[in-house]
Amino acid sequence: MTDPRIQKLAKQLVTHSTSLKKGEHVLIDAFDVPSEMPVALIRAARDVGAFPHVQLHDSLVTRELGVAAEDARLDVLSKNALHQMKSMDAYIAIRGSHNINEMADVEPDVMKAIMKKARRVLNYRVNETRWCVLRWPTSSMAQQAGMSTAAFEDFYFKVCLLDYKKLLPAMRALKKRMEAADEVHITGPGTDLKFSIKNIPAIACGGEYNIPDGEVFTAPIKNSINGTLSYNAPSIYQGTSFDQVKFRFEKGKIIEATANNTEKLNEILDSDAGARFIGEFAIGFNREIKHPMRDILFDEKIGGSFHFTPGQCYEQASNGNKSQIHWDLVCIQRSDYGGGEIAFDGEVIRRNGKFLAKDLKPLN
Repeated sequence: MTDPRIQKLAKQLVTHSTSLKKGEHVLIDAFDVPSEMPVALIRAARDVGAFPHVQLHDSLVTRELGVAAEDARLDVLSKNALHQMKSMDAYIAIRGSHNINEMADVEPDVMKAIMKKARRVLNYRVNETRWCVLRWPTSSMAQQAGMSTAAFEDFYFKVCLLDYKKLLPAMRALKKRMEAADEVHITGPGTDLKFSIKNIPAIACGGEYNIPDGEVFTAPIKNSINGTLSYNAPSIYQGTSFDQVKFRFEKGKIIEATANNTEKLNEILDSDAGARFIGEFAIGFNREIKHPMRDILFDEKIGGSFHFTPGQCYEQASNGNKSQIHWDLVCIQRSDYGGGEIAFDGEVIRRNGKFLAKDLKPLN
């Protein structure tokens, strides 16, 4: 018997996240997920009169292809994927690999080539389709979160099925404040950072792009960033684990970067000219997500957090930075993680992870 929460999630992805309509085409990209989920999405799409298309992926096969990423094959893959994406109105990806480190032994130069070839498809999908990306609960994710598999599944559906519509008024209020702000000043343990977000749009995310969701994002003016930033949430990027990432900025550029794996960190930041500049600043507030689990889609939404992202900006909130990298590194500012403040033009908006203004308090 299919878990009724799967059907509920599929309906939310179709009717709310991507707002599919009659006659539209949606690509369902399923990575190592049980057949019940793509089947539920197919049925939900058909219920609104849309046309579902499905791709099934296996992480072991993907790794084997990735180990020797020949340019000629990647060119054809990218060309075909872009052609397919241009036929789609919406895109839903569900990723459930049992080993998040499956690509860890793929050579850095090979990963760089894969990312570069995939960027055109990713940019088109992000900018030209309605899209939503989510993980699928696995035992390895439960292990990362320090939970039993059953408890993690309950947590997963709880955060994914959050009533985002109820948060929209407060999210719009935060968006308005961000769009009116010039200088942002962030302080906390190991962090004293200033930058401008003047005249750059802010985007409120309430379940339309990622599930789980709960953030408002913008971008800093590219050359305005100065100071230091210490991230306290661990991260996995390109199959490698990173802890205690610290950056020092001058005129927007990361001029010093350290971590538990400083060499690999700097290899990533040297991927291209834009990788040492920031493409996104976002404030996270999903109250059901409290602690990091080395999964970016969850960790970037942690209640009381923000993320400051090296690499590619989003077209909707563009600061002009271009890169094959987009790495959402997270800092949690709740008291149990050391605290901290975010101020807009001298006014403290959030202290120790709690919004202070009345119109923003529903996000706490």
